[in-house]
Amino acid sequence: MEEQLAELVAQVAAIEAKGNTTNTMFAETYYYLTIPLMILIHAGFLAYEMGASRMKNVLSSGVKNILAFAFMCPTFYYFGWWVYWGFPTGLPGAPGPNGISGTEYANAIALPWVEYMGPNIADNASGVFWGAFTMFAATTASIMSGAVIERIQTVGFVILAIVLGSFAWVVAAAWGWHADGWLVQKFGLHDFGAAGLVHAVAGFFALGILINLGPRIGKFNADGSANHIAGHNMPLTCIGLMLIIAGFWGFLMACVIVPGEAWSWYGDKFATIYGTPITLSALSFNILMGFSGGIIGAWVMTRDPFWMMSGALAGIIATASGLDIYWPGLAFVIGCGAGVLLAPCARILERMGIDDAVGAVTVHGTIGLYGLIMLGVFASGFPALQGAAGEVPTVSLIGQIVGAVVFFLLGFVPGYVVSLLLKMLGLLRVPAGAEEHGLDPVKVASAAYPEGIPASAAPAE
Repeated sequence: MEEQLAELVAQVAAIEAKGNTTNTMFAETYYYLTIPLMILIHAGFLAYEMGASRMKNVLSSGVKNILAFAFMCPTFYYFGWWVYWGFPTGLPGAPGPNGISGTEYANAIALPWVEYMGPNIADNASGVFWGAFTMFAATTASIMSGAVIERIQTVGFVILAIVLGSFAWVVAAAWGWHADGWLVQKFGLHDFGAAGLVHAVAGFFALGILINLGPRIGKFNADGSANHIAGHNMPLTCIGLMLIIAGFWGFLMACVIVPGEAWSWYGDKFATIYGTPITLSALSFNILMGFSGGIIGAWVMTRDPFWMMSGALAGIIATASGLDIYWPGLAFVIGCGAGVLLAPCARILERMGIDDAVGAVTVHGTIGLYGLIMLGVFASGFPALQGAAGEVPTVSLIGQIVGAVVFFLLGFVPGYVVSLLLKMLGLLRVPAGAEEHGLDPVKVASAAYPEGIPASAAPAE
């Protein structure tokens, strides 16, 4: 009898081990697949910004996007990932209440030379989870990129992209997108899809830069009125925006904690990064409804394809904080409101003398804050962390407003200060002559639209 019981226990243990292995492999594969999906975002930004540039600046805008993506990978590896685990309680130090933060914890799992940061056979998850976060970082840098096209120096841009993508937004994520984050623990901040800590931070970082960078030559007249500087290829811009929307599915997939050994906060169910429940059905309903609402709201206000596609992005950003909570009809209404707000908010910014070439401050910054606050309006009382309401911090309008203010400052202050320093060093803006002639012929070794063999080089008849 004892031998049969021991054999039964061994069989159960073997089944559990196989189940854990399967769950871990599923978690690894799930996050691995989010990475190429998120790379579509960068393909989209590349097309979007090149289309929004004039012909003389097309490749220069593309080079910036390629460099932003390339520099995020090593800088996020060497220090950005450490910041996320080291900073949740404020400055690096003691861990938070869940024990998954602080200097000691960050040193153990995120320093470049520890076993979790390499091809450890026993660790299936760290690399793919890091990869997903690295794509968040690259997305944040690319958001800023469009606002500053056609007049920023490449070196200055790269420095700003590193500060934003591997530090500023990472601090925001540590404080508000981590179970030990002080904004979560003290104020019940909830930002499931990173409307504030990615989009608002990036949008207002761009605003800080634009104040120091100044408008493009010819944007404003002597009386302060603005001229429209059209990009050379609106279809390419719209296609780029649609690619960003496609990549957003990977972005939001990566915001989910999936069942797997040492991964799931909610047993065998999907969870948010806060440990609260989420389903892929919620994402499917609400992404599509927010996306559609944003298009329709912008169409009602403008009839302009550029703002309609920007409205699609705004609709998803506006609902991102509460995609795990909203009923689809409400997601549609919030998304529609975001689409309505877009063009008027962009015009206000323009009247202030700010030349945002693609509307990034409005689409990502203003709408990111709008999305945070809408969640406080409609979801107050929901648990902000794993557990029942009343036992843990809950979502509140005050908490969401506090988060909005913090994210605004985490974006705007470093964007303004670093760009001011670069301006003082002569590393921010290209010379006026280069801007007027075009950055492609001055800065890029190839031509976007070659004209063929020059007549002087044609064979004699």
